[in-house]
Amino acid sequence: MSRLTLLALTIALTITAPVLRAAEPLKALLITGGCCHDYEKQKVLLTEGISARANVAWTIVHEGGKSLDHKVSIYSQPNWAQGYDVVVHDECFANVKDVDFVEGILAAHREGVPSLNLHCAMHCYRTGTDMWFEYLGLQSSGHGPQKPIDVSIIEKHPITNGLSDWTTINEELYNNLKLWESAVPLARGKQGEGDKPGRTDCVVAWTNHYGPKKVPVFCTTLGHNNDTVADARYLDLVTRGLLWACGKLNDDGTPKEGYGGK
Repeated sequence: MSRLTLLALTIALTITAPVLRAAEPLKALLITGGCCHDYEKQKVLLTEGISARANVAWTIVHEGGKSLDHKVSIYSQPNWAQGYDVVVHDECFANVKDVDFVEGILAAHREGVPSLNLHCAMHCYRTGTDMWFEYLGLQSSGHGPQKPIDVSIIEKHPITNGLSDWTTINEELYNNLKLWESAVPLARGKQGEGDKPGRTDCVVAWTNHYGPKKVPVFCTTLGHNNDTVADARYLDLVTRGLLWACGKLNDDGTPKEGYGGK
């Protein structure tokens, strides 16, 4: 093959070859703040840990100090979740009981915005109705003393594919009062003998599909202490949960092309 022919072929291939561009980052809105947790540190651990594993750009709303009854300001805005691919609820406002306010939060998810819900998000918005718990797929009302939790993977799923059982440091095991039929448990946690279903033997990670549009929701009750939030096993789990909710997780648990970490 002559040099001229080779040059022409190279130019032709260059012109016709598809241009591979990095995927646009997933736009994630993290809502955090409230009682009983070190959210100042945890928001950094969480966002940096997830972004090391997935192509995610963050907007953080951190409000409410250590209160239980703060109404996060963004939730009062019309179409508050517009423009985001996923919302991460990592807040702790159990005493917000305003049904209309909570309905404003849920409307965004019911209309199609996926979500990741962490730890005390499961204890928020106790309006006296099941509206928040139906969205989550599980109702919890409290926890026992902090002790190590033996976490067991119980469901074959893209989120759990390849993940191993592990034991946490001293942590809070949230009780289970009710599991909705739409929820799929992925992992259970046991403290001590684990002989009290719903109290010392509980679902700690699950998926849900919310509302008529069956919008993806991932939840885990793990994550009270900073060392747990910083744990690579925890970050692997919640990153996969976020990617799954956004439709960006392969069946083998890896990010879809363009959505891996830095």
